[in-house]
Amino acid sequence: QVQLVESGGGLVQAGGSLRLSCAASGRTFSWYTMAWFRQAPGKERVFVSRISWSGGTTAYSDSVKGRFTISRDNAKNTVYLQMNSLKPEDTAVYYCAADKRIGGVGRFVNQYDYWGQGTQVTVSS
Repeated sequence: QVQLVESGGGLVQAGGSLRLSCAASGRTFSWYTMAWFRQAPGKERVFVSRISWSGGTTAYSDSVKGRFTISRDNAKNTVYLQMNSLKPEDTAVYYCAADKRIGGVGRFVNQYDYWGQGTQVTVSS
């Protein structure tokens, strides 16, 4: 079992930056593909970014590519999402997720096994 706890959300003006963190429990964290999803009010939860177990492979949605950077520190059991040049449309609850399959490459909610409780990001115009 893996528990995920996100932090770092908040209120920021458009053009600003935030860094989200996701702390994971469990010795097998370093094996998992980790991802960030987000859910805006009244909308579905959607893929934002993904990072492989080693950190060597990353993927981003088109809407955040070039502005967001995902990274991980397996020694600290933590994954990060650096968000720059934030826009009002980035406003959402951001969720951290873990895929326990070796080499997982999913972009869909049902491909992830463990979820955090979410952290609110609000970008004002």
